[in-house]
Amino acid sequence: MQTVRFLKRSGSFILDLIEIYIPSFTFILLFIAFLLQIFYRYFLVPLTWPLELTLLCFIWTALLGGLYAKRDNSHVQFTIVYDMVKPKTQLWMRLIGNFMLFVSFCIALYPSYDYVVFMAYKKSNVMKVPMNWAYSPFIIFLVFMIGRLGYDLFIDFRKLRRGEV
Repeated sequence: MQTVRFLKRSGSFILDLIEIYIPSFTFILLFIAFLLQIFYRYFLVPLTWPLELTLLCFIWTALLGGLYAKRDNSHVQFTIVYDMVKPKTQLWMRLIGNFMLFVSFCIALYPSYDYVVFMAYKKSNVMKVPMNWAYSPFIIFLVFMIGRLGYDLFIDFRKLRRGEV
């Protein structure tokens, strides 16, 4: 019982770290670098590294922050048709949509991983950050989205099987 509780808390902390704390930190870093860049451009000598840092931080913030939006189901949705149909039709629409995304992300996982590993040879122009570090959040994004979509599919299939709609 103690081990299960520890594993749950550890898993929850890791999810929070990846989906909340890292994107928050990268956004703060992005904002500070952006302000620094503006200050130096107008009052001193323009700097080149803040632009590169803001681009890298934006990638990390957008992809890992998108994971948190999936956790809360707070992505932007256009549900005009979805809201007008019966609950059973809504369930089928969710199943089909989530299944298509699940399959697409599964298909994209290995080629994306292969590309990120391949990009280790290239470094960014100014800060000399390896590009596989810049693109690695996409792999994390794919893995977590596959997990979340798989869970959503499991829940919806269970509802369909039990007739809870």
